Amino acid sequence: MEKSSNHFLHTSLMFLKGVGENRAKLLAEELSLFTFADLLYFFPFRYDDRTKFHTIASLTEDSPYVQVKGRVHSIMSAGDVAKKRLEAVLEDETGQIKLVWFQAIHFVRQRLKENIEYVVFGKPNIFGRNFSMPHPEFEIFLQNEVQNALMPVYHSTEKLKANNLDSKGLAKLIKNLLELVKEKISENIPVQTLHENQLYSRINALYGIHFPPNTDILYKSIKRLKFEELFFVQLKLLRLRSDRLTKHAGMQFNKLHLHNLFYNEHLPFPLTNAQKRVIKEIYKDVNNMKQMNRLLQGDVGSGKTVVAFMAMLMAIDNNAQACLMAPTEVLAEQHYKGLTAMAEKLGLNMALLTGSTKKSERSKTLQSLAKGELKLITGTHALIEDEVQFQNLGLCVIDEQHRFGVAQRAKLWQKQQRVYPHVLVMTATPIPRTLAMTLYGDLDVSVIDEMPAGRKPIKTVHRYTNNRQQIYAFIDDQLRKGHQAYIVYPLIEENENLNYKSLQEGIEILQKQLPHVSVSVLHGKMSSKEKEASMAAFTEGKTQVMIATTVVEVGVNVPNANIILIENADRFGLSQLHQLRGRVGRSDTQSYCILLTEYNLSSDSRQRIKAMTETTDGFKLSELDLKLRGPGALEGTQQSGLVELKLANLAKDHDILQAARLAVIKILETDNQLKSVDNAVILEYLNVERNDTSKKWGRVS
Repeated sequence: MEKSSNHFLHTSLMFLKGVGENRAKLLAEELSLFTFADLLYFFPFRYDDRTKFHTIASLTEDSPYVQVKGRVHSIMSAGDVAKKRLEAVLEDETGQIKLVWFQAIHFVRQRLKENIEYVVFGKPNIFGRNFSMPHPEFEIFLQNEVQNALMPVYHSTEKLKANNLDSKGLAKLIKNLLELVKEKISENIPVQTLHENQLYSRINALYGIHFPPNTDILYKSIKRLKFEELFFVQLKLLRLRSDRLTKHAGMQFNKLHLHNLFYNEHLPFPLTNAQKRVIKEIYKDVNNMKQMNRLLQGDVGSGKTVVAFMAMLMAIDNNAQACLMAPTEVLAEQHYKGLTAMAEKLGLNMALLTGSTKKSERSKTLQSLAKGELKLITGTHALIEDEVQFQNLGLCVIDEQHRFGVAQRAKLWQKQQRVYPHVLVMTATPIPRTLAMTLYGDLDVSVIDEMPAGRKPIKTVHRYTNNRQQIYAFIDDQLRKGHQAYIVYPLIEENENLNYKSLQEGIEILQKQLPHVSVSVLHGKMSSKEKEASMAAFTEGKTQVMIATTVVEVGVNVPNANIILIENADRFGLSQLHQLRGRVGRSDTQSYCILLTEYNLSSDSRQRIKAMTETTDGFKLSELDLKLRGPGALEGTQQSGLVELKLANLAKDHDILQAARLAVIKILETDNQLKSVDNAVILEYLNVERNDTSKKWGRVS
């Protein structure tokens, strides 16, 4: 029986003409290319424009690789034996440019003749006032044989080049492969979807991206292949969501006794309309007998914790238990204190479980959990240890979930085997809509986009290191008024290779500038007891300044602190700067964030700092961060296992992502199992070519 076309693409590259066993081994080792499919989807990283000739006079220092035409003269060797080079002058009707070769000089000299017209291709450089072109490609100009296309350029390595698999060698293999598969490659997107989105066929797009005759065909080919990538990412996520909503039952929380009592009599402050909306969304989820899997986004200080607590009360009202898992002991302890203050008003006990919990206390807590006597608990990853057993876990709240591995979250989820617990994932890192649709497309998303009443916007300013005296004078003035301050540094110890101000140096500077001020210190190398003591001193007002590394980014809530100074602010990403700024502005007092840098900054750094001073909107900042740094740099995306994109750019391709998502929704609405004739191409691709058997981590958030 003949292989299907999708099976055919799994064929080893050693069977491709021009490869063989040795080259196949090299391609696997150097570029992770094993099969026909791998090579087909090994795309050029740039294209050399051979569609037009540039005049020599039009060349600039910023010109890319260009094609010029002219006569060669003045061919000569130059330099001593060790630095010998071959030089020639190329001249057209507008000017001259020097051609230079440092390698293969004898080979070039044999091919290069004076007073012959050549087509030359290379990157112009400028030296003084004169242009040169090192190691250009060249061939005799023949009107009928001139290359007139965009030439693909592929990544290669020294080992591959030594085996004649440079960019040109790889292009030759890919051309051979396209000829071999052009009659056999299957479409993987339904014809109707292609028509509706005006997309090329799969084979035409593959030809068009590897060997585009012009830029129009190149762009349309890239668009089709980006759509394909995003289509299958969205298909995976939306099928997970569909499975959860149709197959995974959840406990029904329909009684609201303690929840209503807390809302009516014990709220520490009035809820914002955004908080009320999110609570209604959560209640709707937990009351429909399907497992909730909801992402709660909200800026630092927007009131996510009280929303989470009210969701936990829904579980307790229905004879279930609830837990909150935080990524660090600092944050777990902060949540424990905040939640305990609210729980005590209702006569509820709250427990804390971390790596530092004493053995006797741990034993008592575990027994109470297993018997169902303890309804509320917060902790770190200690909650997922095998010895931790719940009698009836109904709700898992996971804070700053990107700091946990997927398998860790899964272990918590599996603590309830009878029926899956509801999951509420919280993050104070605003996630751009494009990224949220890709990373968390299987979750329902709630956003708290409103700050509590009475909060004054934080004033953010950019200052240079030569303003340090004035800055410390301003901090001193605020401290004398009874407020407190944070000073944050990027590193703990001096690193001679990096021009950062270290935390240790910061302590010395502060003691020199403000010797009368009491100081707490917080960094990652301290023990849990040391951190706790330092935080307690600052929280209780016994110290006026906390000098910290980014450990302070989450978990420290001191309403009396109204000023944060961030040293070397250009060394932080926008999302991290925004998180740090959120340590202040937690009361009705005017708060300040001072971003301190050297004067010389890169354009990206200056853009980030400027954005911080212009807006406190975390979502706007996260969109800019995505554009500046790309998705891989944003927290949580590296370990998601979902973003494996070769072409699509989540910062720039929102329209294609939206179109792909809508196409998937339309298909799944009428054919969730992909059993129709039209959708058979999708199923064939998933089952055979993609071999899509990855664990369904999306179910666990």
